[in-house]
Formats: sequence, structure tokens, C-alpha cells
Amino acid sequence: MKIGVISDTHIPDVFEHIPQVVLDAFKQVDIVMHAGDMVSLAAVDELRAVCSRVEAVSGNMDFPEVARKFPQKQVFSIQGFKLGLIHGSGAPVNLRELLKDAFKNDKCDVIIFGHSHLAMNKLVDGVLFFNPGSATDGLLEGKSYGIIEIDKQINARIIKIN
Repeated sequence: MKIGVISDTHIPDVFEHIPQVVLDAFKQVDIVMHAGDMVSLAAVDELRAVCSRVEAVSGNMDFPEVARKFPQKQVFSIQGFKLGLIHGSGAPVNLRELLKDAFKNDKCDVIIFGHSHLAMNKLVDGVLFFNPGSATDGLLEGKSYGIIEIDKQINARIIKIN
């Protein structure tokens, strides 16, 4: 199972469209997960044009129509692993603790999140915290997205966009 992970696209506020390099990569995945701050539904439409299964959560900057359509948190069971999907909130310095608390009863193997625009691929106490960064806002550390592959184990990587 191959999962494309994206967050904080802020379409059309920061960027008009999801970068083509990301859309091309997501043609090769089974699922796309968007960790919020799509802003408009146009981002979801672009993702669905390249992958039939798009899962998403709403973020703090999403327009009301996005917030009505997508929950703030989701949990998925994929090939024996539990993946949590959330946007996140608050200051980046406390973000990992807030996320851990949000999923305390879910026993997730992976927590996918966004909000900070800072990529993270870090195993902490047996839980993989995975933030793909932002594919459209490179102000803090450059643009990026993520790929998670699951086949008896979890292999996750951040991909930088030039």
C-alpha cells in the first residue's frame, strides 16, 4: 500500500494549484491523505483527478465548506497498522504532545499531521510522527510532500520539491 501525504496547500491563498510534480507522484499511490489547510475544495478536486481515494481532515485555515465536509480527525486501519490523520493546532513547540493526546485512545502506529509547515519523520515511543511539510509554501524550509509505504512494516519519507 502506497500513500501520498500532503498538507497545508492553502489553495488558492498561497498557491494557485498543487504543484504538478506532486500530482504526477500521486498518480502512483493507492491513497492520498491531506492533513488539512486545503483552504478550498479545489485542492481536493485536483487530488481526486489523479487518485480515486482521497482522505482528508479540516484545518484551522479551511473555508467553512471544507470544515463541513471533512472532520478534524480520522483513524484508518491499513494492513494491520493504525494511522491517525489530523491537522494540529497551537504552537509548533508543543504540537507533538497535543497530537499524542488527541490520539491517546486510538493506539496509532503513525500520526500524520500538518499545521507547522515543517516536515517531520520521527519515531517517538513507538509512534511515527509524520508531517509532510507544505507542498506550496516554502518559506520556512522549502516545499515538500510525503510518501508512506506499508508492506508488513512502515516506510515513510519526505520528498523535497525543487
